[in-house]
Amino acid sequence: MSESGINDRPHVFSIRVYYEDTDFSGIVYHANYLRFIERARTEMLREVDLHQAEIHAGEQIFFVVARMSIEFLRPARMDDLLTVETRVERITAATLELDQRVKRGDEVLFTARVLIAAVSGGRACRIPREVREKLTPIGGKCES
Repeated sequence: MSESGINDRPHVFSIRVYYEDTDFSGIVYHANYLRFIERARTEMLREVDLHQAEIHAGEQIFFVVARMSIEFLRPARMDDLLTVETRVERITAATLELDQRVKRGDEVLFTARVLIAAVSGGRACRIPREVREKLTPIGGKCES
């Protein structure tokens, strides 16, 4: 833990690259990185006992990607074992800012900076306090 008491370690999710994830050359098709990081975000929520279906049913809230900045650094290949690291960088009243990295061992292959917004009834809304509190320990800084 850092001096602020926030856990500096990211959530880690492992994924194997299968044939279906690759293009004709055996390299991961670029759009599949988005699938990998989406799965990692879902598993990060599950790990802190947040389930999107329950949040939607109970609070009528959806989490949507509002903005994403990505960088492809190196290719992943069929049969690679990858890890997706997800760190909550900042939590505001209605958004989450995430830093995500896809790695093969210590080698960073792909990075994404993701802004997630809470939406209800087609409009931005506040993220419930209990949701924000559960996400803060994953490297995050919570702001009102």
